[in-house]
Amino acid sequence: MKKFLFKTLALLLAFSFLPVFSSQAEAKETMWISQSCSDIPVIRISGDGDKLIDKDGNKVFHYKDAAKLLKNKDGNGIKAKNALEAIANILMPFLLDGVLRDDWDPYYDALQKEITDLFERSLLDKNGNPQYGTSIRPERAEKMERIRHNDQGWYTPEGVKYYVHDRYWFYYDWRLDPIETAAELKSYIDDILASTGCSQAGIVASCLGTNVVTAYLALYPEHAAEHIRGVAFDGSVVAGAEMISDPISGKFTVDFPAINRLLRDCEAIGMFDVGEFVNITLEMLDGTGALDTTLIFPKRVLYKKLVKGVTSALALSTFFTWPNYWACVSKEDYPTAKEYVFGPEGSKKRAEYAGLIEKLDNYDRLVRSRVPEILTSTVENGVHFGVVSKYGFQTLPTCKTNYLVSDQFSSVRRSSFGAVTGTIYEDLSADYLEERRAAGYGAYLSPDGQIDASACLFPESTWFIKNSTHSCWSDWELRLLYDIASSKEAVTVANGCWPSRFVVYSRTNPDNAGDGEISVMTAENCDTENWEPDYEIDHPDGIFGEIRAAVISRFIWFKKLFNLVFSSD
Repeated sequence: MKKFLFKTLALLLAFSFLPVFSSQAEAKETMWISQSCSDIPVIRISGDGDKLIDKDGNKVFHYKDAAKLLKNKDGNGIKAKNALEAIANILMPFLLDGVLRDDWDPYYDALQKEITDLFERSLLDKNGNPQYGTSIRPERAEKMERIRHNDQGWYTPEGVKYYVHDRYWFYYDWRLDPIETAAELKSYIDDILASTGCSQAGIVASCLGTNVVTAYLALYPEHAAEHIRGVAFDGSVVAGAEMISDPISGKFTVDFPAINRLLRDCEAIGMFDVGEFVNITLEMLDGTGALDTTLIFPKRVLYKKLVKGVTSALALSTFFTWPNYWACVSKEDYPTAKEYVFGPEGSKKRAEYAGLIEKLDNYDRLVRSRVPEILTSTVENGVHFGVVSKYGFQTLPTCKTNYLVSDQFSSVRRSSFGAVTGTIYEDLSADYLEERRAAGYGAYLSPDGQIDASACLFPESTWFIKNSTHSCWSDWELRLLYDIASSKEAVTVANGCWPSRFVVYSRTNPDNAGDGEISVMTAENCDTENWEPDYEIDHPDGIFGEIRAAVISRFIWFKKLFNLVFSSD
């Protein structure tokens, strides 16, 4: 246990340079709060919340598990102090040697060695295929088989047949190539239709599931036109997710004010899962004293040495043998990301991972580069389409774009397919807003001045919910999503079940982020941020300003770390 804990903490330090975590909350199998049935089955596909197992039935290590280990201690009473010492003993000599002697290869090798022990069974092989018999849990596969081959319809007392929402889950290995998974999704749709006797189904997708569904729409447009009534996206990452795309393409930073804002968000909304893990990964570096070393050198010099090298060293030992994570890299970042991970054309790694790269390039050609075209063509073929975009939070502190208006993982601009937005520092300018109102677009402007929805790919069927994170699922969202997917007529802002294009979400149950209410957004209720960003304070000039920001962040961090390590479960 002691060795495993130390390796885990070493992993956390390593991710101070590459925290690329995509999260989707565990599927919440709850009944829709209103009108929880329809005349067609609605298939639901989510992100990476479902655990994977190996051939022996053991749970495959997930990045969320690392943070949990910090709450435990072995029989010898390992505590936070020892943990920080362990990180320093394992990796600091390599880091210091790299800084002082400009010799970085031993550091990269040490990082890869420490991480491989934890992630080995979750990695795909060099062709992007599963290893060690890893897959979804047998009970998930069995549940899908029962549902897909049995009529799940119900009847009202009057004899009208209906289908219960939140029942037809498509479970899948969320690491795999979305194009391969899209073929499985098509087969699942066919089986559900044959079993129920329906000619059409609906689809509700979130997070990584939006990559799979878009691949299905790209590869099987005729099938979708004939058999899919509506598609609803929530927390879409198919146009890119900054929390993955930024770090893997070199747009990485350690932003102390952004860490402070994240900590305040986590405390305010009772969320300490992914946020907790990111906090730990960033500040373990600080706890070892490495930041004191880095302050000696110009950031541009150290980052040039570290960021690209560490990215290349770590990516293929963690998340970047997973094609579905690659699918979250934006169109603009994809060429750079490939070079960071596999090196330039003709490199040894390019040859070694040729099978995986072929899958990545195929997805890029068939899906990533064509997303607007695919979705527009789907709607033109008669399939209803709608989007829920959540915001009110910054992107993760490790992204250079952490100033964007987002759901923590993906910016509103990407998840809404094109909205014009302000930043966490500045709303859209008064002149811009006035010009848009004068041009007749006032209804598309959010009352908080942060969003212009008129630029969305589908402005009449895109909704925005403020104060809701990427991993928060509310019954209100499900109500709208199932409406979009199953209604016989296209659902729009004008006829949808939500009271407004822009709403504010408020939690009513601190123990369950999904229990809450929505309200029409107004100038009076839209100020939901848990911090007051100030560009001048958040981006200080000079070494002393940076040290001040680091000290403030360190104080907040260690308070959180103390509560995390020593609190009882």
